[in-house]
Amino acid sequence: MIQQIPWLYTPVRTVLAIWNQFIKSEIPELSKCSVLMKERCRVEETIYNMQQTGPENLQVISDFDMTLTRFAYKGKRVPTTHNILDNRLLVDENCKKKIKKLLNTYYPIEIDARLSTEEKLPLMVEWWTKVHELLIEQKIRKNLLAQAVRESPSKLREGYKMFFDHLAEHHVPLLIFSAGIGDVLEEVIRQNHVFHPNVNIISNYMDFDHTGVLQAFKGQLIHTFNKREGALSHAAHLTELKGRQNVLLLGDSLGDLTMADGVSNVQNTLTIGFLNDQVEERKELYLNSFDIVLVKDETLEIPNAILKNILRTSRCSKRT
Repeated sequence: MIQQIPWLYTPVRTVLAIWNQFIKSEIPELSKCSVLMKERCRVEETIYNMQQTGPENLQVISDFDMTLTRFAYKGKRVPTTHNILDNRLLVDENCKKKIKKLLNTYYPIEIDARLSTEEKLPLMVEWWTKVHELLIEQKIRKNLLAQAVRESPSKLREGYKMFFDHLAEHHVPLLIFSAGIGDVLEEVIRQNHVFHPNVNIISNYMDFDHTGVLQAFKGQLIHTFNKREGALSHAAHLTELKGRQNVLLLGDSLGDLTMADGVSNVQNTLTIGFLNDQVEERKELYLNSFDIVLVKDETLEIPNAILKNILRTSRCSKRT
């Protein structure tokens, strides 16, 4: 007697449920308690669609400070690229105190869930402008930046080498979009030996005079909540990103969600938000904004697991 195959007679919705269950088993890391998703089925469908179109259609756009770098390590805050400059080689004690006071004043505003982006915007410009003015006053020397980075407790998230190397291996562009200091950011990546040719950076870069002394900052100020304008203005110049219609976006702020606005003809976008601080106050807002929310997760385990799934078609094609 020929046995009937039950799933051939199963309604479409049930088949989709079975398929979704199969996808879940493909990325078990998504079941961790630190991983929150409002629409898990949509997340899994997006990952599947990205996987089907392969690495040649993928680009990754990421924030840097508190996204690719840790938020905290052994109970202490990890310095941002601005904070790395709080080094005796570069700035005096009075400047350090002023920068810390600005941080304590403006950072609570940046993460305040009760305030709108429009309310925060002028205050973020005010914060970054004041910090940059203080740094210019210090006449920072370019040749001391590398030593300041070496002496800092800055740390990329656990799993960073796999993240950077995997993208480079599969020729997937990584666009790092940062409101930090581009010169310092580059040095952090370089000293961790992951500054590959596929990495592009949009950030606030220092302008040094002919003697190597900081005299200004180049171009338009980039802060947490104006990344959309930066994305649109830089998109046309990054030809290596053209034709890549799948975007994996990583950030720790709602302002980071606009980093992909310069990408044309997007087919699939998956956003991952690192919720590092004030979890209960901001959890609902992040869940309504990011596809995946990672709560107090100091690793890149989830992005790495997703990339492993998306990029596996490339490995299969190499074997055939």
